[in-house]
Amino acid sequence: MTNTTTTPLTLSVYPTSRGYAYVLFEGPFSPVDWGIKDVRKKDKNDCTLKGIKKLIDEYRPDYLIIEDHAEIGSRRSSRIRRLYRSLAHLAESEEVEVVRYSKEAIRSCFEPEGARTKYDIAKAIAREIPALAHRLPRLRKIWMSEDPRQSLFDAAALGVVFYIKQSTRAKSLVSPL
Repeated sequence: MTNTTTTPLTLSVYPTSRGYAYVLFEGPFSPVDWGIKDVRKKDKNDCTLKGIKKLIDEYRPDYLIIEDHAEIGSRRSSRIRRLYRSLAHLAESEEVEVVRYSKEAIRSCFEPEGARTKYDIAKAIAREIPALAHRLPRLRKIWMSEDPRQSLFDAAALGVVFYIKQSTRAKSLVSPL
């Protein structure tokens, strides 16, 4: 499948300790495919890379959107950091441009909606993308583990931020100073 539209096809990936979540967008708030993959094998990074490669081969996205794990204060494990580096290398070898966004960039994009927490951001995404609304996890209490469905909204947030940043950049290029 080759992307012939003017809107870039993006694949947002959010790795977790249990596997990974992904959302494939063909435009802002227009997901084509999404899922949460549980990886229970010994070498989770290899299995995750194989899964992402299959998605890239099937859809041929223009961009791979991932979290900026190098930001100051990032609490991602060393395994996930290695996985992000491997994902970037895979994307480069497949001629897919890699775009990274920090958690702070995500929060700042959703702040006008009044969303600062992961759950608030997930609710904002569920309002804008009805196809994902039924997967919205319940509000997490401090004694609860994070619902695995939250990772789907973390991946979706990366894709939404990409399109917000793209439209902001396009407006600044068109409008005179």
